[in-house]
Amino acid sequence: MSVKSEKQTQNGMSRRQFVGATLAAAGVGVLQNSVPCHSQPALRSKSGIKVGLYSITFLGIWYRGRALTLEEVIHRARKYGYDGIEIDGKRPHGNPLDWPRERCLKLRAMAEDQGIEIYSVAANNDFSSPIPEHRECQIAYMMDLIRMASDFGVKTVRVFLAWPGVTKHPQVAKYSIAREIWDVTHKHFSEEETWAWCRDSLIECARYAGDAGVTLALQNHKPVIKDYQDVLRMVREVNSPHLKVSLDAPIMADKSPENIRRAAKAVGSLQVLSHFGGEYERGPDGKVEGAKFYPHFIRAMREIGYNGYIGYELCHPLPVVNGQTVGIEYAEKNAQLAAEFMRGLIDAHS
Repeated sequence: MSVKSEKQTQNGMSRRQFVGATLAAAGVGVLQNSVPCHSQPALRSKSGIKVGLYSITFLGIWYRGRALTLEEVIHRARKYGYDGIEIDGKRPHGNPLDWPRERCLKLRAMAEDQGIEIYSVAANNDFSSPIPEHRECQIAYMMDLIRMASDFGVKTVRVFLAWPGVTKHPQVAKYSIAREIWDVTHKHFSEEETWAWCRDSLIECARYAGDAGVTLALQNHKPVIKDYQDVLRMVREVNSPHLKVSLDAPIMADKSPENIRRAAKAVGSLQVLSHFGGEYERGPDGKVEGAKFYPHFIRAMREIGYNGYIGYELCHPLPVVNGQTVGIEYAEKNAQLAAEFMRGLIDAHS
């Protein structure tokens, strides 16, 4: 907790007490110090890096078919050998509008009974808008998402600087349309102006995170962020103990072994979350093969002593077969093979 967050407000309340009272008045309440005790999940990883399943894989966006419920995602995670799940912070999975405290506690208990940890919540936020009302809406979303994460018992919330979004109609999800809108919105403003809007919003959200006992993990995701140096610059400028890093190898522009190791060393102890993706097949020898840069990334994570989660996400346009986007069975297959691939890779570098 920062010294600043403990300063007394004019009515004698600390910032933590003030935010807690505000949330309680809204009927949501912060989970701190009021969670019923449950037994710890029996995680499959005894030590070292843990393998997670990011719920966007089964959100019903990229494949043809319905989204799984979060309860079903938890069952899939257990079935495929994952240690935990990361909840995507949008409908139909984890929009905080749909998750009052009581419902959060029920899902948390159910996950723990299954031996699955809810280890992170992923925000889909955009702090970069030149329109103040839009930024204020995003900050309000983040405040409620942090509340929801706290109710889940989650300590880490993945955060963007700018997320242009995704569109879906009726089967085909696209990034391109939302990105075109984002580009038009920002064309009259400099990169430094956009950077400052993001920084100011993140400073405010980091305070809310600290009040709720949550850490924000800034991902190295475009468009405002171009590389890991930008992530570290923002962390320095926000200057909060409640903002750390989610360095993800797949979205690094330079995936050379040298740059992966350089980035990992630069991030160091700030690394609190990571993700991996891709589509997988089993080779003739029975082994599941993945992208060639992953062994270098896992080795680099070992070198910096990272023992958190690396979560699988299937979140890109999928194949079209006979005029139809592939169905949920495609996501099922890849989620299962991805867990096997990454666990084997972690074991090989332990």
